[in-house]
Amino acid sequence: MKVKEIPVSLFQQVALSWKSKEKLTLNKKQIPVIVSLASIPSRLHIVHLTIKSLMDQKVLPEKIILWLHEDLKNQIPSNLNSLISNLFSIKYTDYHSSHRKLVEPLKHYPEKTIITCDDDMMYRKNWLSDLYKVHLSDPDKIIANQTRCIAYDKSGELLPYKLWESAPSGCSTPELTLPIGAGGTLYPPNSMDQKVFDQDLFLSLAPNADDLWFKIMGLLKGSVSVQAYNTGKEPIPIWGSQKQSLKSTNIKEDKNRTQWLALTDHFQLKLENSDRRNQ
Repeated sequence: MKVKEIPVSLFQQVALSWKSKEKLTLNKKQIPVIVSLASIPSRLHIVHLTIKSLMDQKVLPEKIILWLHEDLKNQIPSNLNSLISNLFSIKYTDYHSSHRKLVEPLKHYPEKTIITCDDDMMYRKNWLSDLYKVHLSDPDKIIANQTRCIAYDKSGELLPYKLWESAPSGCSTPELTLPIGAGGTLYPPNSMDQKVFDQDLFLSLAPNADDLWFKIMGLLKGSVSVQAYNTGKEPIPIWGSQKQSLKSTNIKEDKNRTQWLALTDHFQLKLENSDRRNQ
């Protein structure tokens, strides 16, 4: 977390902490989507802030589902347990990886639009309504508030992840648009290949990169991923939530590059920048 973000984060944490679930959800319109996220033991004490931020939206989803490992059934803190309602539920899996935030709702609600988000962020009030607005204008596309452009050099070699630039205006090669989960990503029904459920495969090829797994599954299905045109301010990180993060490890050790290579090699996908194709 950047130093300048700390006061904003602390203010938002206090503001959300004082609001009851009744006050957060009273007399709000619902839209036909499911919001899904997963969490880990080290964030159990703060994930209620993410859930409250999802309840504090201008509009509400049909459901908010938090996926935890079954070992945590008897360890739910009171500040999280008190939020359980017809809107918010906790469900359990027998595996730990973050892939479950999309894999599991796809199993249980295959015909629903699923929006995934992260467990260490507080989402701004118009986050859900803005994503849904883009979905209504482009109902068959995968829509993300944050994207990067998967980058290859002129010889067709995959570049390090730190050179995959953010893409607020879109990527020159659309199929290389990579949705980044932290900002929130909307998946319409039938946008993923059926291999998305292959737990052995995603744990083997991309164990720490659910974004990359979902990107490949979308490509195999022929789905198009786009950057939302109305992305506002970024979500607010929760102070103290970044002590254990796959993101920093993947970037520092360039594991995203390694895992993307494993995925494209396995599925025999030949991708490259459009400027190279035109040479």
